[in-house]
Amino acid sequence: MNISNSPQPTESKDAFDWHFVTPLYIGSALNPVNTTFIATALVPIAAAINVPVGQTAVLVAALYMACIVAQPAAGKLSEAFGPRRVFLAGIFAVLAGGVLGGLGQDLVTLLVSRILIGVGTSTGYPSAMLLIRQRAESARLTEPPGGVLGGLVIAGMATAVIGLPIGGFLVAAWGWRSVFFINIPLALVALIMAFSWIPRDTQCRSEKTLRTLVRIDLAGIMVFSVTMIGLLVFLMSLPDPNWIVLGVTVLLGLAFVWWEGKVSQPFIDLRLLAANQPLILTYVRFALAMVCVYTVMYGVTQWLQIVKNISSADVGFIILPMSLVSILLTWLVSRRNLVRTPLIASAVACLIGSVGVFLVTTTTPIIWIVVITAVFGITMGMGASANQTTFYTQVTADQIGTASGLFRTFGYIGSITSSALIAIFFNPNVSDQNLHLIAAVMVVLSVVGLIIIIADRKIMMLVKA
Repeated sequence: MNISNSPQPTESKDAFDWHFVTPLYIGSALNPVNTTFIATALVPIAAAINVPVGQTAVLVAALYMACIVAQPAAGKLSEAFGPRRVFLAGIFAVLAGGVLGGLGQDLVTLLVSRILIGVGTSTGYPSAMLLIRQRAESARLTEPPGGVLGGLVIAGMATAVIGLPIGGFLVAAWGWRSVFFINIPLALVALIMAFSWIPRDTQCRSEKTLRTLVRIDLAGIMVFSVTMIGLLVFLMSLPDPNWIVLGVTVLLGLAFVWWEGKVSQPFIDLRLLAANQPLILTYVRFALAMVCVYTVMYGVTQWLQIVKNISSADVGFIILPMSLVSILLTWLVSRRNLVRTPLIASAVACLIGSVGVFLVTTTTPIIWIVVITAVFGITMGMGASANQTTFYTQVTADQIGTASGLFRTFGYIGSITSSALIAIFFNPNVSDQNLHLIAAVMVVLSVVGLIIIIADRKIMMLVKA
């Protein structure tokens, strides 16, 4: 299937000017920062709307649920209706979510707001990847536009870490509503830039739109959505597993596989995916790395707050070097389109960092904890950049939207798995011993990730390391 909404030929030197990439970066950054903004606002939200603090955790889960489903769906819609349209629709959803949440007076309203923000921000990355791929092919580039893709990694991954201190500042300065209202100016800026600088998609005729809707496989999207939500609910039920939910989720997964093999235009072409083993390995590598990275971001930070009695604001600054390291390495790696060496380095760094977490105790100086967490910046920066460059070359232009969404979905699965690990081992209490048990799991996952890379002949035989 060919992309019918490709832009007009563009000169290579002008293909990725700042007018084109800036709105894409802003749109891609809205998703990760919103996942962490809310962390510092949960306690004041609970006090303001008079609910237990534990109930506000649903605001975190709601965005995860929305993102897991919406990322690949947004990619598919971008391929069908045009990436600019989907990008703009998503920004409008973020704007609505920001207004609704900022004015919300109860948990249900805030929940709807978070779902809107989750769905809206999920359109940024897959539509940006499709726009970049279209522009690269229009400019007849023979290699991935590494610098542009690196900017997406920085906007889409590294910014997640700075969301914690920014969220803490917003809540301290203007109250919990500011973590919702901040989306309004950000969305407006992204809208103005996108309307002005992103080239229009081709015109959609009504009859073509109808045929496209039929081809989109809405049933497949719905079954996939419910399956992913079931998986999320099961993982969040740990350490007291809800086996009924798991059983239903498995049945739904089997139904999804059956349906996708039956329809002519599947939401996710499982046959094609099964035949593309390198792409599957890329997704798995990324998910394993994200389990460890997010465990550091949320598990080690909880240990610092509870066991070492460090404030949330100070914890945010302790892990800030992790983000800075990842940004620097992303910029260096992506500009050269490197894959093999960064993948190996990210896996080794993940293993070293996990061993470091295993060795820390209550008496460990803060400077060493800063160093250990910064090591995971290598995993985040090099791993995310190299894996993104890898999957960019593993799919065709008409698959890049859905493939990008699935890439992010696997990242969220890694994040949710890390939350499950934390819930299992930090129950009933947070301690050095329980942190070491989590670290032991991280060591195992790091070894598995390293073996997957070394055993991948296509990766190891790359001429350009």
